[in-house]
Amino acid sequence: MCLIVFAWRPGHSQPLIVAANRDEFYARPTQALAPWPEAPQVYAGRDLEAGGTWLGVTTNGRFAALTNIRQPGQTPGLRSRGELVAGFLTGEQSPEAYMAEVADRAHEYTGFNLLVGVPGELYYLSSRQPAPQRLEEGVYGLSNAGLDTPWPKLRKARAGLAAHLSDPHPPALLALLSDGEPVAMGDLPDTGVGLATETLLSSVFIASAHYGTRASTVLIVEADGRQRLVERSFGVQGVQSGEVALDIRIG
Repeated sequence: MCLIVFAWRPGHSQPLIVAANRDEFYARPTQALAPWPEAPQVYAGRDLEAGGTWLGVTTNGRFAALTNIRQPGQTPGLRSRGELVAGFLTGEQSPEAYMAEVADRAHEYTGFNLLVGVPGELYYLSSRQPAPQRLEEGVYGLSNAGLDTPWPKLRKARAGLAAHLSDPHPPALLALLSDGEPVAMGDLPDTGVGLATETLLSSVFIASAHYGTRASTVLIVEADGRQRLVERSFGVQGVQSGEVALDIRIG
């Protein structure tokens, strides 16, 4: 997952609203959003290469999502980052306890940002500074650096989410996630990947011959326990290949 914007508003009638794009090589095998046969309380897509996931929810109110940290030359971790999301969704630890445990072994993974939460609590952890942070109410953004690092595409997507908070609907948030306009050359961040790649990765929605946005996901959690979850899947050059829409009740 390479871009997540989210509104965390505990006590509000819609405490959590998430709009997220997962960017990955098209050749990496993936299963679309569905309940997991071995853990039917979990609703998430699945990375069929390593078995983990990038974003998911459960019927008992657990939420988790992940982005990678872009850092050329970093030492690859021994374990798959997707297991961090799967571990929280299938487990029973509190967000605080789980994040503390992950912080102790963050060095086992390539760079990551992790969000985990339950009704009333949401935590963030970066492998760059492995100290769990309980999030206060606000509108946040994560891309491939730290929380709210002001990359242009993150600022654009976060502002777009904020503009829809009075009446959020999946079609509007999915349209926000479909923005393929690259950032002007003078505004590009410099993350060490070269100008051509920096330009490709600068848009909210990425499309190319080999790498791009594989899934766009919208999650709207209601205070009464309803969860609306919509995922659109994409293939080479950003061609839509499917859509799943689910209503999941916490209970």
